[in-house]
Amino acid sequence: MIRRNLVTGGAGFLGSHLVDTLLENGEEVICIDNYSTGNKGNIEKWIGHKRFELIRHDITVPIQLEIDQIWHLACPASPVHYQANPIKTAKTIFLGTFNMLGLARRLNAKLLLASTSEVYGDSLVHPQSEDYWGNVNPVGVRSCYDEGKRLAEALCCDYQRMHNVDIRIMRIFNTYGPRMLPNDGRVISNFVVQALQEKSLTVYGEGKQTRSFCFVDDLIKGMVLLMNSSYTEPMNIGNPDEYSILDIAEIIRSKINPTLKIIHKPLPSDDPNRRKPDISLAKEYLDWHPKINFNKGLDQTINYFKTQTINL
Repeated sequence: MIRRNLVTGGAGFLGSHLVDTLLENGEEVICIDNYSTGNKGNIEKWIGHKRFELIRHDITVPIQLEIDQIWHLACPASPVHYQANPIKTAKTIFLGTFNMLGLARRLNAKLLLASTSEVYGDSLVHPQSEDYWGNVNPVGVRSCYDEGKRLAEALCCDYQRMHNVDIRIMRIFNTYGPRMLPNDGRVISNFVVQALQEKSLTVYGEGKQTRSFCFVDDLIKGMVLLMNSSYTEPMNIGNPDEYSILDIAEIIRSKINPTLKIIHKPLPSDDPNRRKPDISLAKEYLDWHPKINFNKGLDQTINYFKTQTINL
């Protein structure tokens, strides 16, 4: 039987790659997006396909559809975008998740929540495992997203306990690859775009803070495996290879233009010091681990941005 999938935020960076995977696997997809950070060009090739439907919709408003699975990805995910309108971000996370859970309950559909490593905040443990409750500033500039996703996880678990909704909670760590927005303010897109524009690379703070970057293809494979599994507790999906921000800047500079300068600016408020996933659960229950080498993934990302020079 062909499953009918709803992908919220399906025109976005991750959502569009998921749409590709589902359709290539022979499934039906309904994509909803309000294009706040999504791009119709990401899913343009599927418009008119018999198993694909595109709806412009804001998930803070309820919607009635007939589906089997909900992949709930809709929400600005980069600090630049989610801090631009923090009240809207909080509403998108809470009301969007509430509406999707209500739909899942009515239809007896399975729901996967795209949560985030941001639920761990500026972690006091390293690496971060799923049993760590986090160190989040509840009133900081990032709290609309960090606390919003924590609330979304709680809401999913309450719907599971009270209404037996079949949920999956995926804590996504830093992801990169083609279709990232050039202005999303994330580390890799920032450095690549600056380097292609022959500008100095901007490092915040001393650049000693670390991140772990997962290529988008690996991430989507983990997402599909989690949805198809029977595991219902939160699960980290990310790449445990850890790099300092300064290391990333130097790697990207060497690939594009070694003569560029690296400049330093003040560290943003509540910026996590270290971020690295413990993926023991993903290995045990999904037999998943990232396979794409960082340098190979970077080359694909750089080549993508080179094709986007008109928009840079």
